[in-house]
Amino acid sequence: MYSVVESGNERMGDVAAFVGTAGGAGVTRLCIESAALLSTEDVGVVVLDAAFATQGLATHLSGRLSTDVTTLVTEERPLGEAAYELETAGDGTVVCVPARAPFERMARAKTADAAQAFERLVDEARERAEYVLVDVPPIASNEAVAAVAAADAVTLVAPGDRTETVPRMRDRVSDIGADADTVVATRTDGASVADVTVPTDATPAGETPVADTEGGPFTAGVAAVVENSFDIAVDQPTNEGLLW
Repeated sequence: MYSVVESGNERMGDVAAFVGTAGGAGVTRLCIESAALLSTEDVGVVVLDAAFATQGLATHLSGRLSTDVTTLVTEERPLGEAAYELETAGDGTVVCVPARAPFERMARAKTADAAQAFERLVDEARERAEYVLVDVPPIASNEAVAAVAAADAVTLVAPGDRTETVPRMRDRVSDIGADADTVVATRTDGASVADVTVPTDATPAGETPVADTEGGPFTAGVAAVVENSFDIAVDQPTNEGLLW
């Protein structure tokens, strides 16, 4: 467990909700890689897990996860009690707040009251770090709605072969009073209707992230996602060594 990073500047952090338009879009991996690349800018980053059902963020972390985000929202506990550091090559700090829960607690974490508690966690993360990324499943649950409502920007993430799912999710985002700012197509090397495309990278979860150390088309795609989601220009590492 890690104490949530204190922001290095006085402004409150920017929050981007990365919302899957369909299952298997690679939202969790994109959050991890984007956070790692941001860490090379010597900033603090928090990744919050709103995908309570799939709980994919936990697979990118090592060690025992004694407390998780569903415990925080059901017991009104502070963010730092479920914040775990992700090792990256950057000088900044990335902490993740994953979901790792049995079915009974996961069900309690999906209530309207728990969703309000999740919004408070987003606000706490905003105060503690320069950038906050929220891993959000397709919008069909209270916690997904809360994540989008609390965000400053919404990035829709679609599988490259299923971009037809984007209009429906864009409508759902609009239904809850938000706007989809960026559309990302993952696992695609070809032309797309998306604003940003991120090609396939087959690195196993236990060996991620890679965008903080390796250059190439995948890292370039992640950099474009970061720049579109947070309006920040980031340097990219090369395969010959880091640029910073």
